[in-house]
Amino acid sequence: MTAPLDFWFDFASTYSYPAAMRMEAAAQAKGVTVNWRPFLLGPIFVAHSWNDSPFNVYPVKGAYMWRDLERICRDLGFGFRKPRIFPQNSLKAARIGLIAADDGFAPAFTRWVYVANFMQGENISDDNVLATILKKLDRDPQAIFARAMAPENKERLKAQTAEAVSLGIFGAPSFTVGKELFWGSDRQDQSLAWASKQGASK
Repeated sequence: MTAPLDFWFDFASTYSYPAAMRMEAAAQAKGVTVNWRPFLLGPIFVAHSWNDSPFNVYPVKGAYMWRDLERICRDLGFGFRKPRIFPQNSLKAARIGLIAADDGFAPAFTRWVYVANFMQGENISDDNVLATILKKLDRDPQAIFARAMAPENKERLKAQTAEAVSLGIFGAPSFTVGKELFWGSDRQDQSLAWASKQGASK
C-alpha cells in the first residue's frame, strides 16, 4: 500500500506541463494513486498583490523560465512552443478538469490541454479547442460543458482553490501527501517517493 498523492495544477502553469505529461506513468511505476486537482493560481497571485504571473512581473525571471522550460521539455522528449498569450485563461479547462476527475479521464484530458497550450499554441479557453480534446477522448462536448458550467461545479472549483490555499500552496505544480507539501516540477519524483514510503510505513 502507498499513500495517495494530490497533484495540484493550473492549466496555464508552465512547469505544470512537464509534470502533467509525466505524472500518470511515474505514479504507476511507484504504485501511487494520484488525485488530479485542477485549481486557479489567479486568486493566489491577487493575495500576493500580483495582477499578473510573476514571470511577467519580473521579466528577467520570465526569460529564464522560458529557456529552462525549453530545456526540460527537450530532455524529456516533449514538444514545446511558447504560447502567444501568457498566462492563458484556464478557468473553463479547470472546470472541465473537475468533471474529468469525476469520470476517470483526468490524466488524458489534462495532458491534451497542456499539449494544446504549450505544444500546439492553441487557445485553451476556446470552446472549439476544448471540444476537440473531449471528442478525442470519446466524450460528448456539450454534455461535459453543461456539467462544467453548472453552478455547483463552479463552486467546487472555488472550494478546491480555497483548499489549495489552506494547504499552503502558492504555486503550481504542487503535490501533497496528507499535509506534506512539495512545490515545483523538480519535486515531482520526491513527492512520489514520499507517498510510496508513507504508505509502506503504515
